[in-house]
Amino acid sequence: MKNALDTLDVGDFASPVNVYGNANMPSLYGEAIVRLAEADARVVCLGADLTASTETNLFQDRFPDRLFHMGIAEANMVGAAAGMARSGDIPFLHSFSVFATRRCYDQIAMQMAYPRTNVKIAGFMPGLSTLLGVSHQAIDDVALIRALPNMMVMEPGLPEDVHAIVQAAYLMTGPVYMRMRRFENPANPSIPVSANDVLKGRILREGNDVAILTSGMMVDVSLQAAEALASTGVEARVINICTLKPLNEDIVTTAAKECGAVVTAENHSIIGGLGSAVAETLMEAGLTVPFKRVGIADTFAEGGSTPYLFQKYGLSAAAVENAAKSLLAG
Repeated sequence: MKNALDTLDVGDFASPVNVYGNANMPSLYGEAIVRLAEADARVVCLGADLTASTETNLFQDRFPDRLFHMGIAEANMVGAAAGMARSGDIPFLHSFSVFATRRCYDQIAMQMAYPRTNVKIAGFMPGLSTLLGVSHQAIDDVALIRALPNMMVMEPGLPEDVHAIVQAAYLMTGPVYMRMRRFENPANPSIPVSANDVLKGRILREGNDVAILTSGMMVDVSLQAAEALASTGVEARVINICTLKPLNEDIVTTAAKECGAVVTAENHSIIGGLGSAVAETLMEAGLTVPFKRVGIADTFAEGGSTPYLFQKYGLSAAAVENAAKSLLAG
């Protein structure tokens, strides 16, 4: 039996259609960065041969003299961006999340984090969101960047978060890592989200039986789990955590106190990501509530469709629902 990879040619791997599955999806990040550049001439973009996949083709069309193609050389791109920041620019650099973090980690530490240069990283295709397998799956990027002093880490959970996260990163004078993804649906204009909203975290569903703190691609999954729980009489509070560092400790501790049980759900290793950040916050606050992490176990993953990978590696709505039920049963 052939798998999905057998039907692809080498050239297909650079295509947003095959990387993301939908050629007609909106370019929310691309539109946001163009708006910034229209308002501030200091905003520039750097890319690592992934212009369409990181939505910076919109920026290239609008400001061709302010987009710099650095080739497949992420470490050099970080160094160049740091130099541009020291010269007064506000550089946004782009690649897939795994390459934008792990491949150039020392350069991020020494040329961005330590000197607090005003550079923003937009890493796309987070976690288990690609058929390209282990080499392209960013399952440790949050843990890596969280460990660096002076770094901010952000991730949109819903389309409405994207513009606000880009705005928050721009307003932050210092280095920021944005763990981005391409959304299949446009933002809902009737749901305004501000930069302050994404810094604090957003309660998407009220409930006092269990709190589900979630981020990124697991936000929709967690909302599905909450619907299933509601059908059994359990009301879950779902909180969209867009800023993983610095984490808003108040929203975490309040949820723990009012709900009495906490589940975290993330498209990342359970080691060092959102689950770790929440656990650290609860322990230091002296809150020993029932707690469970849903995420990628201490393992690498094969390539495949996102639904297949989420099901196989425990990131399904059923996994979140079962985690909440196990806490309540215990």
